[in-house]
Amino acid sequence: MSWITKNLWLIPILPLLAAALISVCKQPRRRTAATLAIGSMVFSFLLSCCAFATTLHSEHGGFREVANFDWFSFGTTTLRLGWVLDPLTACMLVMVTFVGTLIFIYSIGYMAHDENFTRFFCFLALFAAAMLGILIANNLLLLFISWELVGLASYLLIGFWFHKPSAAAAAKKAFITTRIGDIGFFIGILWLYSSTGTLLFYDNGAGCLESSALTKLVTETTFAGMAVSTAIAILIFCGAIGKSGQVPLHVWLPDAMEGPTPVSALIHAATMVAAGVFLVARVYPLMEVTAPGLPSVSTALQVVTWIGAITAVFAALIAVAQNDIKRILAYSTVSQLGFMMMGLGMGGVAVGMFHLITHAFFKSLLFLGAGSIIHGCHEEQDIRHMGGLKKYMPLTFATYAIGMMALSGVPFFFSGFWSKDEILHSAFTWQVSKIPFYLAAFGALLTAFYMTRQICYAFFGSYRGHKHPHESPRVMTVPLVLLAIGAIVLGVFGTPAWPAFETYLSGHDAEFDVAKLLRGETLSVMLISICIVAVGIFAAWQLYGRKPVKTADQPDPLEAVNGNVYRWLANRLYIDEFYDATVIRLNAAFAYSADLLDRVLWGGAVRAASLVTLAFAHINRTIDDLFINFGFDESCHNIRRSSGFLSKLQDGQIQNYLRGIGVALATLVLFLIWGCR
Repeated sequence: MSWITKNLWLIPILPLLAAALISVCKQPRRRTAATLAIGSMVFSFLLSCCAFATTLHSEHGGFREVANFDWFSFGTTTLRLGWVLDPLTACMLVMVTFVGTLIFIYSIGYMAHDENFTRFFCFLALFAAAMLGILIANNLLLLFISWELVGLASYLLIGFWFHKPSAAAAAKKAFITTRIGDIGFFIGILWLYSSTGTLLFYDNGAGCLESSALTKLVTETTFAGMAVSTAIAILIFCGAIGKSGQVPLHVWLPDAMEGPTPVSALIHAATMVAAGVFLVARVYPLMEVTAPGLPSVSTALQVVTWIGAITAVFAALIAVAQNDIKRILAYSTVSQLGFMMMGLGMGGVAVGMFHLITHAFFKSLLFLGAGSIIHGCHEEQDIRHMGGLKKYMPLTFATYAIGMMALSGVPFFFSGFWSKDEILHSAFTWQVSKIPFYLAAFGALLTAFYMTRQICYAFFGSYRGHKHPHESPRVMTVPLVLLAIGAIVLGVFGTPAWPAFETYLSGHDAEFDVAKLLRGETLSVMLISICIVAVGIFAAWQLYGRKPVKTADQPDPLEAVNGNVYRWLANRLYIDEFYDATVIRLNAAFAYSADLLDRVLWGGAVRAASLVTLAFAHINRTIDDLFINFGFDESCHNIRRSSGFLSKLQDGQIQNYLRGIGVALATLVLFLIWGCR
């Protein structure tokens, strides 16, 4: 076992220790807090690079090392935890620590004037530690512990500006909604432990993701003939639905924009929402296993695919009609997470994870770019009150445009094109159905449309705001440049000509072959993808770029095309209102019924029991006073009177004793005289 595997626990422990130290710092200790948080992430990044370098030296079949240990024992059972180092863990560690470090640095400038600067960095470090704990876990329980810590940290960060009612409400909404998915996740954990006797992923052939356990799970059936492996996989996927904002538990994610912009970048790009996709990738052997004789595509992966396809289109439609710059990106994140789930369901771990990695860079770039815009426009978030910013914020515009083109899938120099193209290719060749391909294509078109719309609103035309905008400081723009470079360079590792990322995960050597780009299906899908992007950008440019919006109150050009549809999309298809009218109202009615039941039935029963008890107490008191106490008191009085009389006979006065003897003697003499007669 390599030294880095033995010490892999240091990667999450360093930011956790930083969070603990910052928590005892006073608020004025700004430099100390920032130094501890950023320093811990830098060291974690260096260790992650060491871990990544270690996984590069692997034999055929892939690198994997685990370090398991006994946590505690109860009876004859020992619960074991551990961590795992494999290519999936290593690439995620590098991505999270690198992007996280840039976000931490960016936060110095963005939160410079916040009075709770120190507390903010404490929460950031806790968040990063929890996410890194998820990545290294070789045990589903350890993963779940870190998973819940991510939920706690996200609650603290989303509601960081708790004085705003909307931020407090968004934090509660995120926490409660994700817990709904976590209930299914937890049931799946319990079921998996009950069926296999272990929660270790890999344990020298005895882990729950290894062949012996999978064979047992796939041969056992539960309700409706479903394999136990499928039922457990779907339950675990419920946790991913909540964390990764998939339909129908997506409603928390757009509202998470109420937190500071660095939080949005951290949650929506590198950490929290990526956790759900990573979870599916981590338990992929459980997801894909099928019994002999059944279709090669498992039911669990079909569920993942369909949920992802619906989410990708659903969120993209809503993003088309949003005006808050961060909310557009939020719905874009939901949509892209749907693409990632589609990639996992149809193409495998490499397809879904490659889009996750590329998305982390260009979506972090977009969120931090949005933060730069908001900072430069004096906290303005409505794109209708922007315009012409490319003149005032040239560096922000250049980097934001790179992020926009990467997200839209502009060929050929942007990573998003290659990662999205792999998903489209997997959907095109999926043997179950072609519908996900059409949904993915439509979602890609919408992505290009709403991102071009956003660019036109914010950077082109004339400025429609109230205060003069300005470029952000270097501490905020340098991370944008680094992320922009990543958004371009990463595409090189996932082209069909050189699928380095895929071969890295599988443990094979990548071969460079340009001819693969010209093969039938690959070339066809690539041309379709290019046409989709071109149509989306062209349509948006015709509506928003050719004739820029001149005033903030001018109706949206799309609204003029179809006002009713636009209104539905602007109101997020009224999903939140639907939940308020159904789920929330039903829950409130249930709570009211429970309260009524508690107060009337159970409370009444308790009050009736207390009245009966009081009645018996009064009866008992009456019997006690009139009969028992009276008889007992009289007996005691007689005894006391008798004892008082007897006590007088023994009062210790000698003359009384002599007097008594004299009386007794006289009585005796009289008795004897009387007897002699």
